[in-house]
Amino acid sequence: MSAAPAAMTAPNADVIAAVQGQFPAATVRPSSDHPALNVPAADAIAALQFLRDAQGYTYLTDVTAIDWSAEKSPRFTVVWHLYSPAQHAWVRLAADCADDVNPAMPTCSHLWAGANWMERETYDLLGVKFDGHPDLRRILMWEGYPFHPLRKEFPLAGLPTDLPDAEIAAEVKVGAIAAPMAGGPFVATPGEPMSDAEPRAKDESWNERRPKPDNA
Repeated sequence: MSAAPAAMTAPNADVIAAVQGQFPAATVRPSSDHPALNVPAADAIAALQFLRDAQGYTYLTDVTAIDWSAEKSPRFTVVWHLYSPAQHAWVRLAADCADDVNPAMPTCSHLWAGANWMERETYDLLGVKFDGHPDLRRILMWEGYPFHPLRKEFPLAGLPTDLPDAEIAAEVKVGAIAAPMAGGPFVATPGEPMSDAEPRAKDESWNERRPKPDNA
């Protein structure tokens, strides 16, 4: 296998040294693709700003989190992915949440406006709050939904939940369903044409009860 072009490899080594030079508590994070570092939560926003302003990683591509399971502590880790258009290079930054029950991390929405929705999604699905976020509310599930669907304890098929919309509840003829549109698990049949191979929920009973359109 040929070596990666120098333009891709040189920034990788440089960015790790640069971050550790500014943030001595930063440690190299095992990674099979891009350079990655762990930093204390207290250093996370300053490290992100350093990467943006001093290292050219101006594009925030993702904010997400990991739930390692309730048996581990720290349980939650927030992860940021940054890209440098000038260097054609990526870097991953991660920080552990100090509280396993009420995980939180400072917002970076003042550094990148696009972080607003990314942080809302992470809060919605994993329950990680972002302190200082200008409008931290659910973005996929409805307000008042009692669960965070990407947490480890949330079953793949969902949990019984009262629907807030009476029209939808009446349409499926039940007062509660496992999750909106029955949730998973999702399956696809190998060998199907790509146009027919979209994953489908194993439980399609909600769909069978829907009235067929007149032109079907």
